[in-house]
Amino acid sequence: MPQTINMGMPGATRSVVAPPEGKRVLLAEPRGYCAGVDRAVETVERTLEQHGAPVYVRHEIVHNRHVVETLAKAGAIFVEETSEVPEGSIVVFSAHGVAPTVHVEAAERNLTTIDATCPLVTKVHNEAKRFARDDYDILLVGHEGHEEVVGTAGEAPDHVQLVDGPESVDAVTVRDENKVIWLSQTTLSVDETMETVKRLRERFPNLQDPPSDDICYATQNRQVAVKAMAPECELVIVVGSRNSSNSVRLVEVALGAGSKAAYLVDYAEDIDPAWLDGVTTVGVTSGASVPEVLVRGVLERLAEHGYGTVQPVTTANETLVFTLPRAIRPKRNG
Repeated sequence: MPQTINMGMPGATRSVVAPPEGKRVLLAEPRGYCAGVDRAVETVERTLEQHGAPVYVRHEIVHNRHVVETLAKAGAIFVEETSEVPEGSIVVFSAHGVAPTVHVEAAERNLTTIDATCPLVTKVHNEAKRFARDDYDILLVGHEGHEEVVGTAGEAPDHVQLVDGPESVDAVTVRDENKVIWLSQTTLSVDETMETVKRLRERFPNLQDPPSDDICYATQNRQVAVKAMAPECELVIVVGSRNSSNSVRLVEVALGAGSKAAYLVDYAEDIDPAWLDGVTTVGVTSGASVPEVLVRGVLERLAEHGYGTVQPVTTANETLVFTLPRAIRPKRNG
């Protein structure tokens, strides 16, 4: 591993550190696994330990290629639809959540379900149900086709309209401008979401805000850390998979915050040496579904190219932990 200089900088905003002589890496903290991803991955691992292979998982448990391939080798079978799971089997629902119709279909097939939905996604589901009961029009800010959006919209299909970015606002129609609320996918860019909401509020001045922030704390924290280091970087490398919304957003945030270039990689070997030409400072971060072993691989690859100094850029400390689903919690003695 390259040499690390501990220069933790709570609340860093702009000028990160005085650059040392030679090449360096700025390492964003926090990065990588969030509490919801950690819970979801452990849910599949524990289910395999308790019940043996195979264990079926509806959709990728989290959006990371390495994680999915590792669990598949351990005996997890990933399927797109509940109908692909043999009757009477065990199925784990992914961290992104599912619509109520999926639970109904699972019951009809006599499946044992273990729900690994992130509790922060569940919170948005509950908000959608609550405001649908009160007959609100719900404007869901998110990306069309994303599993989380499909699951949230499925809680109240007659009340939810998807708003996929600021350019979609003009197409929105509501029944009563005094009963409109916005909710959001948890993994969006904070800046893009607020731009969409600003446009919505220009059209619907009485638009209500969610009872609490929908964008995940981890998504926000990772974006803040990238914003802190990006102005100092000629290049930012984001470790994450292309179907990971929050990882893709980190690339966009890095470019928007001043990095001259930013790329998304699954593995260290995806780094093109040409990206490093003329680069003194490289920023490194990872999406919320990325295990730390992949970041270590990137740091080792960069060290091979002369980036031997690693300086942490710390903007938050995360301590949140979610309990595992009840069905797989360890049994208490006595």
